[in-house]
Amino acid sequence: MGAGGRSNPRDLDVKKSGAEGIKRAPVSKPPFSLADIKKAIPPHCFERSLIRSFSYLIYDLTAVSIFYYLATTYIPQLPHPLSYVAWPVYWFLQGCVFMGIWLIAHECGHHAFSDHVWLEDSVGFVLHSCLLTPYFSWKISHRRHHANTGSLEHDEVYVPKTRSKLGASAFYLDNPIGRTLTLLVKLTLGWYIYLAINAAGRPYEKFASHYDPRSEMFSDSERVLILMSDIGLISFSFLLYKVAMIQGFAWVFCVYGGALMVMNAFLVTITYLHHTHPSLPHYDDSEWNWMKGAFATVDRDYGVLNKVFHNITDTHVLHHLFSYIPHYHAMEATKAIRPVLGEFYQIDRTPFFVALWRESKNCLFIEADESDEKNKGIYWYRGKY
Repeated sequence: MGAGGRSNPRDLDVKKSGAEGIKRAPVSKPPFSLADIKKAIPPHCFERSLIRSFSYLIYDLTAVSIFYYLATTYIPQLPHPLSYVAWPVYWFLQGCVFMGIWLIAHECGHHAFSDHVWLEDSVGFVLHSCLLTPYFSWKISHRRHHANTGSLEHDEVYVPKTRSKLGASAFYLDNPIGRTLTLLVKLTLGWYIYLAINAAGRPYEKFASHYDPRSEMFSDSERVLILMSDIGLISFSFLLYKVAMIQGFAWVFCVYGGALMVMNAFLVTITYLHHTHPSLPHYDDSEWNWMKGAFATVDRDYGVLNKVFHNITDTHVLHHLFSYIPHYHAMEATKAIRPVLGEFYQIDRTPFFVALWRESKNCLFIEADESDEKNKGIYWYRGKY
């Protein structure tokens, strides 16, 4: 088998003893091709079932309805101090389900929901708009992210900076208090800051925004889709406003806003940890190719939330190789390719909340190895400013 034929999945796990003890991902040419990887996956894993896809969506929507009913019926009846505990519990549970629905819409953008693109775009547009995400804008930029993962010049998101390009604020925030404040902003506002001004994204010559149809991020043929995304967001925001006029803004926040904030925090955490790890390389144009970029990601373990998040968390390497495989086949496909990938497959089972703090400390900027004259175009994370 490829890369030595190791078949025990746990033999391939990234070490967990801190940044210094983590083995770097290989950057050499793999001893297998994309066709070899695809051949290892059972053919049915590539098949989309409209009934099965909708069953997961209906399941999630049912869970949302149940949590909504329980919260609005019983939390107001609780003694006054207990409601301050009950609402955050509801936000967490409902926010996790929101994240699952968001990921189904994300699959619509990858042609993994059904065989009909028009149906996928319709479902994805409605779901993402109801979760205040611009569907077509995100679909377009995310597609380019998949096409350019790990490229310092062309990747669309979580593009790290070299030491020389770090702002002065990075020095002052490189301490426990600074990291805590940075994570707080990232988890609460980071998603909307990225969408609004392309923070942590690829640099453009002009202002770039997922909300702006004239943005340099998009081609002329795509601008009408960006406008449609904006109309979806404005329409649902207006609906929320009308509900708030009847029920009150506090009610809207308790029922919807708090859960949305939890979803946004998980969205940032999941995407950040998939592409930020001391073992992962980044490449400039002299070294990058699509296959290298696809392996510049790492699977993570969120425990029981793996299922709630439709396994995007622990099958992300596969997702970058074959993004059109439906989530309900992703675990089977991942198990099939791991013996082929060998050491080219990266997974870290560190609890996500521990990893989030560790990566914020150990992945501050990137540098090429000074002693490696052959690989000057390969950059690795560094932690100390």
